[in-house]
Amino acid sequence: MTNTALSVKPHYPILDGLRGVAAIIVITFHLTEPLGTGHLDILVNHGYLAVDFFFLLSGFVIGYAYDDRWHKMSISTFFKRRLERLQPMVVLGMSLGAIGFYFTDSTIWPLIHTIPLWKMLLVMLIGYTVLPVPLSMDIRGWQEMHPLNSVGWSLFFEYIANILYAIGIRKFSKIALSILVLIAAIALAHLAITSPNGDVSGGWTLNVEQVRVGITRTMYPFFAGLLLSRITKPIRIKHAFLWCSLMVALVLYMPRIGGAEHLWMNGVYESICIILLFPLIVYLGASGTIHTQRERRLCKFLGDISYPLYLVHYPLVYFYVAWISNHKGVTIAQAWPYALSILIGSIILAYVSLKWYDEPARKWLRKKLG
Repeated sequence: MTNTALSVKPHYPILDGLRGVAAIIVITFHLTEPLGTGHLDILVNHGYLAVDFFFLLSGFVIGYAYDDRWHKMSISTFFKRRLERLQPMVVLGMSLGAIGFYFTDSTIWPLIHTIPLWKMLLVMLIGYTVLPVPLSMDIRGWQEMHPLNSVGWSLFFEYIANILYAIGIRKFSKIALSILVLIAAIALAHLAITSPNGDVSGGWTLNVEQVRVGITRTMYPFFAGLLLSRITKPIRIKHAFLWCSLMVALVLYMPRIGGAEHLWMNGVYESICIILLFPLIVYLGASGTIHTQRERRLCKFLGDISYPLYLVHYPLVYFYVAWISNHKGVTIAQAWPYALSILIGSIILAYVSLKWYDEPARKWLRKKLG
């Protein structure tokens, strides 16, 4: 069965829109993060949970799109489809990070100007594959798997989840999958409640501890999404996009819970959000109906730019972080015009990237991969 022979199923437009809403909130998190003094006082304190929401959305959509097609599709066809969808923007995101790298030399990254060009280009080429670079090639100093575009770490774990699904978990019965999801939920709650910071934040460093965080953050939401796609039957819910968007915003903008004295309370909150609330939001979103063309266009726009936005915004955020580090004591009142310009610029860049690069590249790959 060829890659192009598989018809494209209709999308869930509200889920597409919610992905865009979460992507925008991720940017606001990354823009407020450098203004905090630590993990307790970031203005958008739970913005990083958007990644867990993305994983759950991905698992749900993968199950919906592919579960009933394996009788006419090979594993290689599945991977071709995933490469076609994910890889072009990975390449662009890493390239943008490379272009801006030397311009972000600053007090927070004081050694950037000492990195030889060949090493930076090698890191870029490795980044194109989504494989993490070893700590010995940490050219920025933040111990990131992808020093040219930090968000690449979640794509690495996204690929792992896709591989696990394709080579075996897709064959699991509902009972077997439920057991796996239950074990993964317990592991996730344990991580969140017992972690030193009382949260699930992490997964972007190539060491044993952080890889464990990344795997744990991926396994439950991705395969819970897969299970959700198999066991639920969407109903008809009015105004679902509005209500689901508000729920996503409420969860991700919720201030830190418990403070420094009761870190475990925040871990409980995040466990409830990921294990219970995110599946509920996805179910409600999948059940929602769209009543106006304006809402349909909004969901389509947000869905279309969500993935490009996620991959192109962080190279711009590096400039913003460098500026803040060079101007000690910057307040939110002083930073917001710059933050707003990064947010708007990221959205514009994402749309341009989508239309001028991502869609043409995917079309070209579809023809080449066959």
